[in-house]
Amino acid sequence: MNTENTESAGRGGADRGELDALRAAFPPERRLPPLGWDGVRAFERAQGIVLPEPYRTLVAEICDGFTEGPADVDGLIPVASVPEDWGCDQTQRVLSKPFPLTEAWVWEDDLRPYEEIEPLIDEVSNHGSVVLGTDGCGMYWHLVVTGAERGRIWNISDVGAAPYGVAFGHPVTGSGFAGWVTQWAAARRPWFDVVV
Repeated sequence: MNTENTESAGRGGADRGELDALRAAFPPERRLPPLGWDGVRAFERAQGIVLPEPYRTLVAEICDGFTEGPADVDGLIPVASVPEDWGCDQTQRVLSKPFPLTEAWVWEDDLRPYEEIEPLIDEVSNHGSVVLGTDGCGMYWHLVVTGAERGRIWNISDVGAAPYGVAFGHPVTGSGFAGWVTQWAAARRPWFDVVV
């Protein structure tokens, strides 16, 4: 199992203030049932990872998905799912392989032949992250679970990938799951419309 984080034993180590903010952002009437700690640990064992906090505790104790939320088209999808419009076979996804990027990459502007960059694009979309949801039009929100960007939110689209935070006009300290949800909850607008 990936040991990048020591949260694998027992209950999570999420900050209680962040969890309170998450509970407020996800009203109970739209929450999907949480997995429970046994379910989260089983998922982590099967994938060879440990989910980052506070997402880990959210999925275990609060909800494993939400019918309306940060990813406005489908809401927050369950941890083991991908959006209905996901283009590739889910068996291609390997969460234990490190997410390959540390900075934004617009492959639409990459001058290399597509045959050369296609395998790299597949890695960005399928390795080292859980898909949180979609804003539609080929825009997907990912939470990185392995690699140097672990714990950060990335937007991956049909033209490129960028970390949430600086690329979206938000401070780096708000680039994790709690910051992403808090920004959505404050704005109650689609992510691509949020201006700080």
